[in-house]
Amino acid sequence: MKTSVSAVVSADYESLLRSESYIDGAWVAQEAGRRFAVTNPASGLVIAHVPDMGRDEALRAVEAAGRAFVSWRQLLARERGRYLRRWNELIVTHADALAALLSAEQGKPLAEARGEVLSGAANVEWFAEEGQRIYGDTIPTHKADARVIVMKEPVGVVAAITPWNFPSSMITRKVAPALAAGCTVVLKPAEDTPLSALALAALAQEAGIPAGVFNVVTASLTSAPEVGEVLTTHPLVRKVSFTGSTEVGKILMRQSASTIKRLSLELGGNAPFIIFDSADLPRAVEGAIGSKFRNAGQTCICANRIYVQDRVYDEFARLFTEKVKALHVGPGDQPGVQVGPLINQAAIDKVKQHIQDAQAHGAKLLCGGGSHEAGPLFFQPTVLGDMASVMRVSREETFGPVAGLFRFRDEAEVTRLANDTAYGLAAYFYSRDLGQVFRVAEALEYGMVGINEPLLAAASAPFGGVKESGIGREGSHYGINDFINIKYLLVGGLSSPA
Repeated sequence: MKTSVSAVVSADYESLLRSESYIDGAWVAQEAGRRFAVTNPASGLVIAHVPDMGRDEALRAVEAAGRAFVSWRQLLARERGRYLRRWNELIVTHADALAALLSAEQGKPLAEARGEVLSGAANVEWFAEEGQRIYGDTIPTHKADARVIVMKEPVGVVAAITPWNFPSSMITRKVAPALAAGCTVVLKPAEDTPLSALALAALAQEAGIPAGVFNVVTASLTSAPEVGEVLTTHPLVRKVSFTGSTEVGKILMRQSASTIKRLSLELGGNAPFIIFDSADLPRAVEGAIGSKFRNAGQTCICANRIYVQDRVYDEFARLFTEKVKALHVGPGDQPGVQVGPLINQAAIDKVKQHIQDAQAHGAKLLCGGGSHEAGPLFFQPTVLGDMASVMRVSREETFGPVAGLFRFRDEAEVTRLANDTAYGLAAYFYSRDLGQVFRVAEALEYGMVGINEPLLAAASAPFGGVKESGIGREGSHYGINDFINIKYLLVGGLSSPA
């Protein structure tokens, strides 16, 4: 059953709503007819059924990508760039329909969904140009009759595995640099949100990207492990790019070891959000709201621990709680909605467990704390005060609309608390003390730091973490380097003739 999402759902939406996987330039079903349902988390209605692919289909996709790699890599960078620019143009043209589809399967408000679609298009646009800037080197020679040359070449077939919380932009952030570098791709999207991936594949096909260059294999939660095993162990696959939990990242890393694959892993986070007493408090409140409650708190870089210095704690808590109470919760296709549903019941259960644990350890409930009347997967935006490091919120990603406020005394204490985690993806702090800005930024053990600014992602900036938050970078010229091998040429016998 297909469900109407909003007024912008039209023939365009219907044309992008695909119910087959995309392998070697063709739309294909699973051989035995297995399918699984994709549901709207706001309404519970089934949007579509897609193929539940397994090992055999994953092998077909890898082999198709291997064949396509031979000719794709030989194209000039500007020729590959033309395909990517056309893909970008089509994504922008169909942005409203793509946003409606994304909101339907993932739940985020339409405005957020459209912003994600356009940021995903920006990735494609950026790498359409960046592919022409993969420069090699000539190195001063160590032999009089020789020259040293460094070339850069595509790694080969890339396996991309993407998450449900950003089902459009996470795809283009991996696929665009891979294609620009001359690689081919097999994508396994999250089982909760495969429709955005299939829509992007439809537009890639319309853009003329050749068969086998970009393949999409859909799989249910049950079949995902066998697909993942093919992608991480097949010798044709030379790189795996994964965004998701640290636990799954470790599994993929172990599986990839058998063939020594290149890895890019963007994994879990536990982001501290620090407000010093020198901060512009209203701006810090707005930043904390934007960071914490975007996508209903379901982002790997959202504020997970909000540390507020003693002198401004009470005022920040008051202003912040007032703003949280005013947030509009509801289905993403309704006007003015700021917080949509959580992705599934497991997410609701985790949010409740974190709140119960915090209250059991002495946290004060400042607002929210329970289910929302909008539906079973909606939850009230929640603020907890007087948090402590023994609580689960301090150690684990909540991945939901729950903000925990922690007090701190001074810079040394909060830096220690912020770094006291296995994760190191994103951190944020607000301060108008210039010396403090540089001291704290350098002391925080994170791959990305937002200073007086909550929005980090951009096509031109390197995105990624340290410690157990992953390896590698996405976006910027650093991102395309993860899809490139370096080849050293020593050209000898160049002495002058007798």
